[in-house]
Amino acid sequence: MKVREIMKLLEAELLAGEENLDMEINSACGADLMSDVMAFVKDHVLLLTGLVSPQVIRTAEMMDIKVIVFVRGKNPPQNIIDLAKEKGITVLRTKHPMFISCGKLYSQGMIGRGVWD
Repeated sequence: MKVREIMKLLEAELLAGEENLDMEINSACGADLMSDVMAFVKDHVLLLTGLVSPQVIRTAEMMDIKVIVFVRGKNPPQNIIDLAKEKGITVLRTKHPMFISCGKLYSQGMIGRGVWD
């Protein structure tokens, strides 16, 4: 699924990273603990999180995650958006909670991805 399709599905707003809208995403991970992301994510994934912190961008960079969706209408401050732009990471924001966001993606064929797979 392309990032632009994910945006439409999640009714998400683009905050950074317009250059990645045609990137193909096949799996997703929902987590608020970045230690879980580092421990369990093994491939290029879409990260859904409610944590609004520079650590999200730093973790995404380390794990080669190119797309982050902030859930529950979380509004990251400008320094986080600027850091994402600097790192080439697309940032989206959706009003939906994580459970609903993950369910919408799953219903369209997106799979979860982690070391347990």
